[in-house]
Amino acid sequence: MGSRPDFAYVAKLMGDPSRAAMLDALLGLDGLPATELSKKANISLQTASGHLSKLVEGNLLRVEKHGRHRYFRLANADVARALEALTVIAPPTQIRSLKDSSRAEKIKIARTCYDHLAGKLGVRLTEAFMEKEYLVEDQDNFLVTDKGEKFFYEFDIDLQALRQKRRAFARKCLDWSERRYHLAGALGNAVLVQLLEQHWVEKLPDRAVKITKKGEAGLYKTLAIDASQL
Repeated sequence: MGSRPDFAYVAKLMGDPSRAAMLDALLGLDGLPATELSKKANISLQTASGHLSKLVEGNLLRVEKHGRHRYFRLANADVARALEALTVIAPPTQIRSLKDSSRAEKIKIARTCYDHLAGKLGVRLTEAFMEKEYLVEDQDNFLVTDKGEKFFYEFDIDLQALRQKRRAFARKCLDWSERRYHLAGALGNAVLVQLLEQHWVEKLPDRAVKITKKGEAGLYKTLAIDASQL
């Protein structure tokens, strides 16, 4: 084993624009086939296959086989966190079309950040949890208060089960578009899952998330969040 991590190797893998585009597409957690990823990167399927092989070999992606189909996903949460950190310091990509502009606006309002909510909605939701005194900040994490224990129980989230997972429980994640923190970790994922299951939000293409009419009413009644202000 070497004396230090080989940052250059990982940086080279991530640094190619086509590979970066595919990694960004996979930050939405859902696995995608090579054909879809080639479209995201605007390259041929043959070229995409070569890039994907390198990302799998470099342990940034993993492959899942479902019948005759192969789906690519980020290898683990560590890769997602590394990509999240890079988005905070990276300059914004250039807007080249009306489609790019529309996508950029949607993901700033609400998007998935690997397995939790981000964007204006993710930040506002986290701030509402703190305003209601359900969460308090503690260095790199959030702590659930006694009031929070009751709230999340009533929101059908099993905190005890989440704490037993082999991952961060309630991590602070710096939002690249808002430059404020949103809730990540096992609790952040559980909140997103509940919002999806209750049909308060729904996933859109390219990692964007849409607040439904039911969600607008629920967010306002439960957390005093006015979706029209996002």
